[in-house]
Amino acid sequence: MVAQIRTYTINKGMMDSWLELFDKEIRPIHESLGIPIVATYVNADRTDFIWVRTFETAEEIPAKEEAYFASPGRKALGDRPTNLIARMDVKLVEEVLETAKAA
Repeated sequence: MVAQIRTYTINKGMMDSWLELFDKEIRPIHESLGIPIVATYVNADRTDFIWVRTFETAEEIPAKEEAYFASPGRKALGDRPTNLIARMDVKLVEEVLETAKAA
């Protein structure tokens, strides 16, 4: 399994708008396409939104992203997501050690 750690710097004062859009519209599109979102965070300054989505393999990412952008739900969003985002950083990571289990 691989994951993308996606960090979006949200335009000043727009975090609440971003969180609503993400939760009500962006997340459901991902879920409907079989792209699990496994974690979401906001930094202490409320300027960065960090989220993690997973894939079985890195090779499947281009097809899944193409399906996302071609989906009616994403097309209906238009430029609303990008209007709220000042900067994006995406890192592809793979699991190398078993995560510690709670005792």
